[in-house]
Amino acid sequence: MSPVLKAALWMTGSIASFSTMAVAGREVSESLDTFEIMMYRSVVGFFVVCAVAFATGAWRSIKTDRLGTHLFRNVAHFTGQNLWFYAVTVIPLAQVFALEFTSPIWVIVLSPLILGERLTRVRALAAIMGFIGILIVARPDMAGINAGVITAASSAIFFALTIMLTKRLTRHEGITSILFWLTTMQLVMGIAMAGYDGDTALPDLQSGPWVFLIGCAGLLAHYCLTNALSIAPATVVVPIDFVRLPTIAIIGMLAYGEVIDVWVFVGAAIIFAGNYVNILVESRQTKAM
Repeated sequence: MSPVLKAALWMTGSIASFSTMAVAGREVSESLDTFEIMMYRSVVGFFVVCAVAFATGAWRSIKTDRLGTHLFRNVAHFTGQNLWFYAVTVIPLAQVFALEFTSPIWVIVLSPLILGERLTRVRALAAIMGFIGILIVARPDMAGINAGVITAASSAIFFALTIMLTKRLTRHEGITSILFWLTTMQLVMGIAMAGYDGDTALPDLQSGPWVFLIGCAGLLAHYCLTNALSIAPATVVVPIDFVRLPTIAIIGMLAYGEVIDVWVFVGAAIIFAGNYVNILVESRQTKAM
């Protein structure tokens, strides 16, 4: 089997997992708030990671010498994921995913400050195209701007911080260590935030299966995406990942009667073009070295 086909199969799992998590998040939003969703997601994730780590012997790779970086990463991810779960409950799913795809653009903008990387002309062009795409997707007028759009766009910034801090951690640690500290730290954060009002709701027979799906899908999505990137270059993986947008748009239309907005696809196409041009140029420069 060719590397491209293998990557496509892994990305199919990633797309299905992200879409499942979005639908499950919306389904439990009536009975659980976002902090409670994150807490129960981390409970599921923690036990899954621990079970796999001990079954495979990978627990030996869990490190404790970069807990500060893990903490910053998980605060960013916890914040971004809470904003994302809120957004999927109040605006069309396709709009959430389109705005989420701006995370690589924010990586370009913030990486000179956090990773010390150079802002080239191509990266600047990609960032400009990304912001044009944001304006088209959000259409910032009195009718277009709302809490859902703001939280979805904000979640992309925190996901970008997560990406950059993950990149820093992967220089020294494996995925088991990163996932262990992700689920452990975010479980503590979830317990603290879910209980701040003294009223933590428990999943019932209706919401329990959805909560379990959120926990499993969240881990599986990142596992599939990581494997796809390890097999094929980003220039192959990124276009496949954008299939998430029409997929979730169709799911939103069939499950929730959401209207498919052509301007969301126009804006997303511009965001994609900016990301893809940047990745293509970066890949060619790397090969030329």
